[in-house]
Amino acid sequence: MTSRWRPALRPSLSGFLGVPGFSGALALAAAGPATAPASAPPRTRPYRRSDDRRIPGPDIWLVAVAALYAAVQLTFVVTSLGHAYGWDEAVYISQYDPRNPAAFFSAPRSRGTSLLTAPLVAVTADPLVLRAALAALSALALYAAFRVWRPLVGARTTAFAALLFGSLWITLLSGSMAMPNLWVAFGAVGAVGWALRGGTWQLALCVAAVALFRAPDAVWLTLPLAAYALLVRGRRRTLPWLAAGLVAGLAQWVTEAYLRWGGVPERLRVSSATEGDMGLHPNLGTVWRSVNGPLLCRPCTAGTPHQPLFALWWTALPVLVVLALYVARRERRLTVSALPVACAATLSVSYLLLIGYSAPRFLLPAYALLSLPVAVLLRHLKRPRPLAVAAVALIGLQIASQALVLHRVTDSTAATDGRYVAAARGLRTMGLTPPCLVTGPRATPIGYAAGCAVVQIKGNNTNTTRAGLLHRAARVPTALLTGPGARPPRYARDWTPYVLPHTGGWTAWKAPVPYELRLLGGP
Repeated sequence: MTSRWRPALRPSLSGFLGVPGFSGALALAAAGPATAPASAPPRTRPYRRSDDRRIPGPDIWLVAVAALYAAVQLTFVVTSLGHAYGWDEAVYISQYDPRNPAAFFSAPRSRGTSLLTAPLVAVTADPLVLRAALAALSALALYAAFRVWRPLVGARTTAFAALLFGSLWITLLSGSMAMPNLWVAFGAVGAVGWALRGGTWQLALCVAAVALFRAPDAVWLTLPLAAYALLVRGRRRTLPWLAAGLVAGLAQWVTEAYLRWGGVPERLRVSSATEGDMGLHPNLGTVWRSVNGPLLCRPCTAGTPHQPLFALWWTALPVLVVLALYVARRERRLTVSALPVACAATLSVSYLLLIGYSAPRFLLPAYALLSLPVAVLLRHLKRPRPLAVAAVALIGLQIASQALVLHRVTDSTAATDGRYVAAARGLRTMGLTPPCLVTGPRATPIGYAAGCAVVQIKGNNTNTTRAGLLHRAARVPTALLTGPGARPPRYARDWTPYVLPHTGGWTAWKAPVPYELRLLGGP
């Protein structure tokens, strides 16, 4: 009976088709045309029709998970972080902010996050409004991405996978932040689902979105997808669409490579230097130390994870994935579980083996993809009953532990971002008002909050020389930032120091106002 049944596609996202940004694109891909192939991949048994029995609506469980995901963000994350932006967020948001100068955009970055936030920033740069909008958009994207998988694994399993992924602290924290990795995760989930279903333009759209947000990740993602299309009968027709999506998504990145760096090889070389000379750098220990925070472990001087018991899910994940593949093979559904595992593995390569630092958000695409086979596995734990009860209890403990980690990291992040805002207020008090210039450590988020341009003469964000800095300092109000107890460089020794209140001892060294500017009545 199961071999004769084919689940019907229900275009239930018609109400979301006007959503701006990447979530709207994913919503279109999730809805898909009625003619899109909905059957399971060749030689793979589709899910049982009983999976959808007693469900009051076609997507009620997934809708509930997405709504809960948005509600938790708005209640616990947006209210805490809705007063300032972090370092990377300031870079992405500033690119199309009509009110403030754009921060330096380094070679490894991609423009997807800036494009996603551009319509919002055009209206307002208020952090609370922007974070609330991103929380809503990420919830829609969670729904749209995982909705693709319903014909493959069933409605309740799809919702369960979304719950496993959406309940991770880093997923909840990232939803309302202007960062790329979560959106790569949503695009990857959609792309793998459409590859299994034989999608065409939907597959291209998801791959293009991934490339816009993180160009290297898109290349890693397409490797197993291309191998699947070549090896599985009936899927070779997706290869042109896969290539078209990759080319379309990379077009902006490649064009910028030639305009700013002189070509793709040079941009890759500069990117490698910015990331710390990418090569063989086994990074599992660093990832383990940062699994519960900090948000960026560079250099990673942390010891064991804060509250190690809350990080056991990370060590349990490989075991669950192996068991999921074993069960999938026994149930003759190996392809549906193996392809997301393969894509998760390739998407993790650069972060686990090729760089020497870590951030919990780097592995979000892998977590999203692995949640699907793990959800299929856990749905099999119906008998014996004690094992099912134990699994439910462990999942409950896992979600509770993630909530505790979320609370701790959110408070820490809010405190750090609050110091950036306090420093910006201090700069304005000492006379730095736009047009103005800021340099030194932490200058990027502080300068953006103050409405000043930011320059650096050393480090990964170098965008001028010492002579260039001094030339600009002679024309606009300029300040150099230093940490607690730090002395300024030689060129700023005669600048006037101001201790910035409520920043933990940060100091701003204000450049002398030129005589000509004083005559004109400048500050």
